Amino acid sequence: MHSLFIKDKKFYKTVCSIAIPIALQGLITSGVNMMDTIMIGAVGETELSAVSLANQFINIFHIFCMGIGMGASVLVARYYGMKDQVSLKRTVAIMLRLCLGMSALFCVLTILFPRQIMCIYTVEEDIIVKGIEYLEWSVVTYFLLGLSLTCTIVLRNVEMVRIPLYTSIAAFFINVGANYLFIFGKFGCPRMEVAGAAVGTLIARIFEFSMICGYLFFKDKKIGFRLRDIFMSVGNLWKEYIRISIPVLVSDGILALGNNSVAMVIGRLGESFVAANAVTAVTQQLSSVMIQGFSQAGAIVTGYTLGEGNREKAHRQGYAFLGLGIVFGLIAAGIIMLISEPMITAYNLLPETQEIARQLMRSISLIVVFQAANSIMTKGVLRGGGDTKVLMIADNVFLWVASIPLGILAGLVFGFPAFWIYFFLKIDQVLKAVWCVIRLRSGKWIKKIKSSQEYNAEV
Repeated sequence: MHSLFIKDKKFYKTVCSIAIPIALQGLITSGVNMMDTIMIGAVGETELSAVSLANQFINIFHIFCMGIGMGASVLVARYYGMKDQVSLKRTVAIMLRLCLGMSALFCVLTILFPRQIMCIYTVEEDIIVKGIEYLEWSVVTYFLLGLSLTCTIVLRNVEMVRIPLYTSIAAFFINVGANYLFIFGKFGCPRMEVAGAAVGTLIARIFEFSMICGYLFFKDKKIGFRLRDIFMSVGNLWKEYIRISIPVLVSDGILALGNNSVAMVIGRLGESFVAANAVTAVTQQLSSVMIQGFSQAGAIVTGYTLGEGNREKAHRQGYAFLGLGIVFGLIAAGIIMLISEPMITAYNLLPETQEIARQLMRSISLIVVFQAANSIMTKGVLRGGGDTKVLMIADNVFLWVASIPLGILAGLVFGFPAFWIYFFLKIDQVLKAVWCVIRLRSGKWIKKIKSSQEYNAEV
């Protein structure tokens, strides 16, 4: 068995150069979510719950787009390591076509069925009405969010991490400023409350789309992709994209549905539990952004190494990433415990809601240690190795067989305390952490990926 830490300064330097800008961007995104929650929470708990639950549906779209982007990133990192620019551009073209199709689907669903969407998450009429208002203002953001998100992932995979970071910093201030104007009706702007939160997000999304997609389509030279290339012939690369990327999309998509099943359970535990969960979700995001950064760095670095043809080095680096996951999981747990009380008291919550939030914070601090270890493996190393089909199965077995049934029993049948309800809803994170170690040791996660030229040669 390899060591969890390796004596290779270049490796850690490369990992940090990729992970830290991604983590900072995630921190800024979480900061935007936190400011949204604090501002709308100042209006009232009903408004806070409505925005939180409406965003659960938008998060399904977000996860689908992450699946499309991260699936493409497996190929992008490998082809970038191979220096195969033709296959690289074709992969981006396939990714963008899928993204546009997914955006159109969610746009239509939101226009036609806003009430049905909100009724999935809650039976409280006041929350449903305000949630519909938020969704109606969010329709256009699907295209903007989808394209900017997937293009950001591609840029990261060719070592362009600063442009997305700088864009996120600017978008943070734009979003906070627009929220302040439209939620509370400042400086002559209308007081829109829930709709104002959606308008602030829309303005920030327009800016992100303009900067990220504008750079990739008109300025970037590493990939050389231009707007007209969306319609380029992709040949037989569809086969490799489907083999590697579709399991990622399916896995993340089913996980999104699973996570929404979790949200459905939470939504039926009462308004206090929903509001408390909204507060803790932001805190969890803030504490785990470094984990997300290193997860994506794991996929990128593994792709580069395997693209160069060095399997043994990739296996050795996999153990090093596992060690990083354990370390950052413990750090994240400590951060949650330190900031939990200040975060809870920052919101205008009832005493009952505050106590639920405290219990959730304690449960999250335990789960995040396991979550960090398995995230860096499943979303990083193992995915970068092309082991997407097995990951698809493992992700969903643990979620649907363990987390959701146990969470339903704990919350809706036995009425356990909030700590145990959340623990059982997230027990898949514990089980996956154990499984990831077994899979890493086997070495079966390293898969061969073909280029478009190899497919054409076979034909």
